[in-house]
Amino acid sequence: MNSFLPPIRSRPPLRPVLFAALGLAAGPFLPAQTSITELDPFVTSATRTPVSASQLGSAVDVISAADLQRRQVNSLVGALNTIPGAPSFASGAMGASASLFLRGANSNQTLFLVDGIRINDPNTDYNAWLGGACVASCDSLEVSRGPQSTLYGGEAMGGVVALAAQSGAGDPSARFFLEAGSFGTVQGTIDLQGERGQTAYVVSLSGGHTDNDRPHNALDSFNLVSRVDHTLPSGVQIGATLRSFHAEYESPGDRFTNDPDNLEEERNWLATTFVEFAPSDELTGRLTLGGQWREFVSTNPGAFGTQITTVENQRGVLDGQFSYGGWAAHRLTAGFTAEANATTNDGFGDIDEDQNLLAFFVQDEITLGERLWVTAGLRSDDHDTFGRATTGRGTVAWQLLPDRLKLRSSYGTAFRSPSFLDLFGQSAFYQGNPDLEPEEATGWDVGVDTYFAAGRGTASVSYFDSDYDNLIIFDFAAFPGTTDNVERARTYGVETSGSWVIGEGTELRGSYTYLEANNETNGTRLLRRPRHSGSLDVWHDWGRGLDLGIGLGFVADRLDVDAQTFATIEAEDYLVLRVYGSWQVNESLRLRARLENALDEDYEAVHGFPQPGLGAYAGVEWSY
Repeated sequence: MNSFLPPIRSRPPLRPVLFAALGLAAGPFLPAQTSITELDPFVTSATRTPVSASQLGSAVDVISAADLQRRQVNSLVGALNTIPGAPSFASGAMGASASLFLRGANSNQTLFLVDGIRINDPNTDYNAWLGGACVASCDSLEVSRGPQSTLYGGEAMGGVVALAAQSGAGDPSARFFLEAGSFGTVQGTIDLQGERGQTAYVVSLSGGHTDNDRPHNALDSFNLVSRVDHTLPSGVQIGATLRSFHAEYESPGDRFTNDPDNLEEERNWLATTFVEFAPSDELTGRLTLGGQWREFVSTNPGAFGTQITTVENQRGVLDGQFSYGGWAAHRLTAGFTAEANATTNDGFGDIDEDQNLLAFFVQDEITLGERLWVTAGLRSDDHDTFGRATTGRGTVAWQLLPDRLKLRSSYGTAFRSPSFLDLFGQSAFYQGNPDLEPEEATGWDVGVDTYFAAGRGTASVSYFDSDYDNLIIFDFAAFPGTTDNVERARTYGVETSGSWVIGEGTELRGSYTYLEANNETNGTRLLRRPRHSGSLDVWHDWGRGLDLGIGLGFVADRLDVDAQTFATIEAEDYLVLRVYGSWQVNESLRLRARLENALDEDYEAVHGFPQPGLGAYAGVEWSY
């Protein structure tokens, strides 16, 4: 973890914690009001099995695609910015590479799980995909915070972002959406879904063009999300998913460079087939066979010729899990993951390597009475490139007040594998280190969750603390330069979040995170981790088909690197406001409009890469 400068604070401020605790304590006793939304009662990413949120010992956020559609948030990075502890920063406008610092972890220490298999590893980054990908209308989004390697293996040090296409349901239906607006933006979506007999399907196609705010900064993108399910006469369910992301992004670099000719292209395909079965009431199972192909091409013309760097990743995965609930008070889940991947990279290091891994895991979910639940798990990952990594995790959830107030805690370990470049890269000035060990993390948290009466909202507060060891850094003192496991880091802080239904037709959502993220080896702060970040969204249904919402996000107190001098600087604070609304003209027709960066804030999420100014967009949606 790279880090720089000012002194480390030893403890978080008490005021945010006290206010959050007071709000949580009062929440269950507020008078009941009518809810305009139903909370999703089950979470799957934290245990690999469906668990009621009120019985979960992990810190998990769930955002439905329907809610994002109502708030007119269609990008994945935009959705993540509404989650506590998950600030995302893009090096430019829509389509630019984006990074996620979940609970202060490095951007390469969070796992993205897509339709049951991971989309990133040390050799397959997610940055271009995150910067341009959309959340489809059929997607569910869950973010499990804290070390999660016990269920998902490497890279899950800060947590797991799970994106999954949901099954179609009901009579066949369709939705068509077209939007245009500032910066030459035109984009559209086609959604189809439904059931026919024992077969269900869903297809979402989206794509568009924007020039963005800077010259030579256009983005053309295409997203496909699809799923088909079929139930056999035996009750066995089989299905398949297919995703594609394709983007061409003109990348002018920082504002001091403004290179007119750079182009980045990303093609990412991911497919799975699966079978779910339940031979008895006590035993269930799922097998998933998946594959991913990704190609990233960076073209950089210059005075001495055009440099073209191509990275190609291929991955094959077989994942199986089996759950048995026939023992009193226990649900035992065990499984395996077998993975083969290959990477070629003709840039720095000229990599052409393969890797195989085989992992086994076991987890016990224990019910200790009507209000107390415990989980405990263990996993072993065996990589043919660096060896074995063993991780464990345990959680506790206690309903202090039935279905109203829950105390929870979790403890876990995680790891991140060395990359092929770290291990085997070679050039005149660099030599990989085949003796590298995986990076390691140990993290714990304690929290309180409140569930308001009549299903009208929730509120949560968590304290988290994570330590990172064996961090891989570049050793500038050696010649040729190499990598080594030398640094340690610690992140800790407080997360709060909540959603409330106020009166008839008004909904309020908010989150706030206080974060300390420090390099323990150097005694300095980590870059781009804000001490303060949060979001707020207020939405109201005015009746007669008219609704209006206001959202804001803020970031304060962080360090960055000056894009021109490379010196460490105090990055600017910023607050960004958005306004959105829609009008349901009739049963089939809805008009939508939104203002992004409504205050025309002049800011840079990453120094040297300005964000777009005020943007106005209008769209028409037709469905049947």
